[in-house]
Amino acid sequence: MSEQQVNNLNVLAQDVLITPEALKQAVPLTEKAERCVIEGRQTIQNILDGKDPRLLVVVGPCSIHDVEAAKDYAKRLRELADKVSESLYIVMRVYFEKPRTTVGWKGLINDPHLNDSFEIEEGLHIARRLLVDLAEIGLPLATEALDPISPSTCRIASAGLRLARAPRNPRLTVKWPPGCPARSASRTAPTAAWMWPSTPFNRLPAHITSGINHAGQVSIIRTRGNAYGHVVLRGGNGKPNYDSVSVALAEQELKKAGLSPNIMIDCSHANSNKDAALQPLVLENVTNQILDGNTSIIGLMVESNIGWGNQKVPADLSQLKYGVSITDACIDWDTTVEAFTQMNEKLAAVLAKRIAA
Repeated sequence: MSEQQVNNLNVLAQDVLITPEALKQAVPLTEKAERCVIEGRQTIQNILDGKDPRLLVVVGPCSIHDVEAAKDYAKRLRELADKVSESLYIVMRVYFEKPRTTVGWKGLINDPHLNDSFEIEEGLHIARRLLVDLAEIGLPLATEALDPISPSTCRIASAGLRLARAPRNPRLTVKWPPGCPARSASRTAPTAAWMWPSTPFNRLPAHITSGINHAGQVSIIRTRGNAYGHVVLRGGNGKPNYDSVSVALAEQELKKAGLSPNIMIDCSHANSNKDAALQPLVLENVTNQILDGNTSIIGLMVESNIGWGNQKVPADLSQLKYGVSITDACIDWDTTVEAFTQMNEKLAAVLAKRIAA
């Protein structure tokens, strides 16, 4: 019996992928982009440490499918970030991977041409080039890791976001920059995603795991842990958990576990019942909680794009609407500007008192 019959029974081919080191040489990080990443990480750490009273706001498209539209959005967001910087620290959401298993588009890296051609190596080049270009604009970026290889090639971000309780993700997230959350889908047990294994700790612990190094070699990776994880309340089981009672319960559990009560509210997903029109209402509710004295809410996540809602990928790609999501529905640009401008005006004085307190 041949080896092919014993191993890789369902594998049609194995194409060698570009190494992280080679990709970084092909698309180098510029000095300006590097400075943006480093400064962004430091600011986010300061917010999570309570040294910076502003809210960390991760905002942007549900996923990136159009590079030019992403750049357009980023330039707009850079201007808005300056206008609301008194109380909000804006980080652009730049997501390249979607957790699909059987149907649906798997993201820009996996299928950059939206046609099931799966030009993954080209997708990696496109993604890294875009991250460098956006960082050059001066925007801190947030992305997420679904695949254990792509972070090694495209990690130009100030924050990383993904569920820490997924089987491989605790080991992935300790390698990432600040802001790697344990997303909570539970209304009553927000620390369940955080307590891994089951012993209380103040950070994601050190892990020794397998992965690839910059040369593309399978390696044993030893990490020191990540001190800047935090809970993201995003609702679950069809119910929201951004309300003051859910936030208070999360605070209690975090304190009981000896964890910093840093809570981010996801205004989308189950917290908006996947209805983009409800995201501004969640923002308004969170604003009112802070005005009423809440000090544990340190950030927000918002799905926003140039155009409203979402669209299906048409057979004729020329029919795609510009700046409109092809995954989750998003609020449009005008709504984004209005919502954040109002938040900044209402919260600037109140947030400043957090440091004084």
